[in-house]
Amino acid sequence: MAFLLNLTWILPAVLAAFLMFVPKQKHQAIRLLSLIGAIVNLGIIAVLTICFINEPVLADANDTATALAFSSKLSWFPSLNVYFHTGVDGFSLLMMLMASIIGICGILVSWKIEDRCKEFFILLALLLSGTYGCFISFDLFTFFMFNELTLIPTYLLIGIFGSGNKAFAAMKLNLMLFGGSALIILGMAAMYIESGSFDLIAIASEGAIPVSVQMWAFPTLFLGFAILSSVFPFHTWSPGGHAAAPTAISMFLAGVHMKLGGYGCLRVGMYAMPSGAHEWMDVFLILATISVAAGAFIAIRQRDLKYINAYSSISHVGMVIFGFATFSALAMRGSVMQMVSHGFVTSIVFALIGSIYGRTHTRNVDEMGGLMKQIPFLSVAFVLAGFAVVGMPGTSSFAAELMIFLGSFRSDSGGLHENPLVIFCAILCVLTIVTTAVYMLRTVNRVVNGPLTKEYDFGDADWTERSAIIILLGCIFAMGLFPGWIAELIDDALIPIMNNLQGGAN
Repeated sequence: MAFLLNLTWILPAVLAAFLMFVPKQKHQAIRLLSLIGAIVNLGIIAVLTICFINEPVLADANDTATALAFSSKLSWFPSLNVYFHTGVDGFSLLMMLMASIIGICGILVSWKIEDRCKEFFILLALLLSGTYGCFISFDLFTFFMFNELTLIPTYLLIGIFGSGNKAFAAMKLNLMLFGGSALIILGMAAMYIESGSFDLIAIASEGAIPVSVQMWAFPTLFLGFAILSSVFPFHTWSPGGHAAAPTAISMFLAGVHMKLGGYGCLRVGMYAMPSGAHEWMDVFLILATISVAAGAFIAIRQRDLKYINAYSSISHVGMVIFGFATFSALAMRGSVMQMVSHGFVTSIVFALIGSIYGRTHTRNVDEMGGLMKQIPFLSVAFVLAGFAVVGMPGTSSFAAELMIFLGSFRSDSGGLHENPLVIFCAILCVLTIVTTAVYMLRTVNRVVNGPLTKEYDFGDADWTERSAIIILLGCIFAMGLFPGWIAELIDDALIPIMNNLQGGAN
């Protein structure tokens, strides 16, 4: 099973290498190979998830405290005590399932790419490989290596295949993310110097980082990951990057890559340095609340569909960090579910924006109207996606945000949360729901309803677009209607993190 787990990142890398030898004129073969590879990877992850749920004995005996399953540990750089340590828990598996589904949908919506088709799908495969590697790595050196690997194809995919001011957007995105990476390196270096190891499980379980070091290393590390999540005031790379990126990369950037930041905040920062988390989290609570509110209010002022969804993503990902900052088990569970939910929701919105733009050749809301009459499938899907953004009951967003808000008001021991700042920030975040409804429902109404602004000569969604949209809608409503098994996976993964955080408070 450990080999099967590592195959999730090896397979896309091998596919990318194989595609190099496929003649560039064979566009259909390149697309089919990419799609088959992504489906096989989803199948592998699904098998691992089923085994994890049904066979808890598969967890490594040495890692039962962290529910780490299918683990393997190979010596890589012995002189530096670096190991290729991989494994998964429920948190990792959920992130991998989300990434694999969005990867498949990204391939489907990119089916019509003709210019440099081969290069596009090679880079997309490398992006998927690096992402899977991040989610299964429990050695900080390996985790950082895979994270950096994702930046290279992201830069090229935006710079080559993007639109508008794509060169500037790609450069700004990567420079800011490299800045975040520099802060992550500083935090990791402090952890390595104090513990002599990059092994995350060993560092966290042994409490190897002195409190005095955590006081400066935690904010450094957490801020580095927060930049990846586009938390205020380091969010400016996100709107321009999304606007310039091709549709599939916008889906992956907002749906998956921004989640690597939240994943690192919880998995690395809060787990390994709990005392630092308690000391500094009020600061990040305030920044997260500003992100939630500012993202929503700025979205109201936007007229470009991609910018509206980009600022909406900043707001909703800020909700993830807000949930972490409450130190409430229920809110943290909601934050992890929000990471998965937002991945699907923002991906379908970007997919629909790409499909609409491909027909109207505009993303300006003021230039649209009445599309329900000509593209009913895409329009109905856009309405449903808008309800998911708002958090309509029955959608994944409702289940996730409800847990965050309930957890932020109620402490784990019962009664009101003991931190009044958390309650104040929670009230502000709840009020942004109204703002979200304003910009999203107004946008949906302007695009699909009313008279046609002009006559278009185009058809509705083709089979690739329909397939991607149906898959994503299915995930959104399945999560919203049946969240129980996902919550159980999250709870098992949160136990060691919550235990460390409770110990760090003492």
